[in-house]
Amino acid sequence: MKDYAEFRKTVDKYVEMCDGSGRIDQSLYEKFDVKRGLRDSDGRGVLTGLTEISDVSGFRTEADGTRVPIPGELYFQGYDVRQLVEGFRGSRHGFEETIFLLLFGELPTETELNEFMEILGNLRPLPENFNRDVIMKAPSRNIMNVLERCVLTLYSYDEDPDNISVKHVLGQSLSLIARFPVIAAYGYQSYRHRYLDSSLIIHRPKAELSTAENILRLLRSDPVFTDLEAEVLDICLVLHAEHGGGNNSTFTTHVISTTGTDTYSTVAGSLGSLKGPRHGGANLKVQQMMADLIANVKDTESDSQIKAYLTKLLNKEAFDRAGLIYGMGHAIYSISDPRAEILKEYARLLSDAEGFKKEFELYDRVERLAKELIMQHRDIKKPVCANVDFYSGFVYSVLKIPVELFTPMFAIARIAGWSAHRIEELVNKGKIIRPAYKYVGEHREYLPMEERNW
Repeated sequence: MKDYAEFRKTVDKYVEMCDGSGRIDQSLYEKFDVKRGLRDSDGRGVLTGLTEISDVSGFRTEADGTRVPIPGELYFQGYDVRQLVEGFRGSRHGFEETIFLLLFGELPTETELNEFMEILGNLRPLPENFNRDVIMKAPSRNIMNVLERCVLTLYSYDEDPDNISVKHVLGQSLSLIARFPVIAAYGYQSYRHRYLDSSLIIHRPKAELSTAENILRLLRSDPVFTDLEAEVLDICLVLHAEHGGGNNSTFTTHVISTTGTDTYSTVAGSLGSLKGPRHGGANLKVQQMMADLIANVKDTESDSQIKAYLTKLLNKEAFDRAGLIYGMGHAIYSISDPRAEILKEYARLLSDAEGFKKEFELYDRVERLAKELIMQHRDIKKPVCANVDFYSGFVYSVLKIPVELFTPMFAIARIAGWSAHRIEELVNKGKIIRPAYKYVGEHREYLPMEERNW
């Protein structure tokens, strides 16, 4: 290539060709009744599998087929998540009980929970020199990429990595569940050291501590935290641990598992799915939106000024001009998201204790006003609710968890659900998942090189 300008010109030519070649007449999707996004025309997911792990519901179907919105319901192995959280109140081991429940189908006895905690504690440390040789040698600005790379590298530390017997996959899953918080924390500390010129802080996990307690210990220079902080983070992990087989990352787990591949490749694929801003990165978008609101609204206690800003969001005149109020609305829930309602209660407790009462009141005000405005703007009668992402980022901020770890926190929790679904898929020996794509291009005759003229 003679010079950079000529090179860019050539690249632009091929980009234009690629863009033109890939465009499909959008009317064909309707003509052939294509379920885009594996969804029916009314937005419901296409039924592709069965599960006993969790039940997610936001509608009741009447005898005539009419769907009636109901307050959102979420069940883990048949247990209402509201009752589970209520039972975990005052504890810092709710997430460990939830992992046990998702994997084994029953809540643990006290003896079983103590045994399970000991297993996770023993599995938590990384292989010798793994932090130095894998994490610190190639720090990344994106901690989700650190998790993916480390998961794939752990394949090399497994003496029988391709064994997909239930016994072996269970052991691999427990190891990854235990190690995710350590990998994420060390990945973040290495990123700060390399790119922000901060002191390198490495605390070892403690076997006797819960997952939530270890996360707070590993992230803070002074590994001190309150009981309330640990309890709130524990509940965050519980609420993010599982949400049905159809969400993108869990469905990815099913898709990859049906190929018969190893656990590490499967989990890496699930992490790649969760990394996307339309899935696991939504709570960060809420935080960015709220920061923009605070920067552009003079009086954040004024309903009229907040309404004006939210209207600009919906009209694509503010923030990222996507026309969205992030953290509002859900594919299944309409009247309420039980996870958001639970987390809001804990956010209120935490903000009162930590001196963030005014900040919480702003979130509450935006939620209240956004519900009404979205229904008016879209001219819909179906109610709109806040989803779990609306409050999770706020809670993480109050807990001093850095924004770089918002999506990894989701992964630390959801690895429990992914593991349960992977094992369920393997136990039931399902067929390889292979949906169909209809060809809508034209068949052409081969042209010799001398006759090709672009």
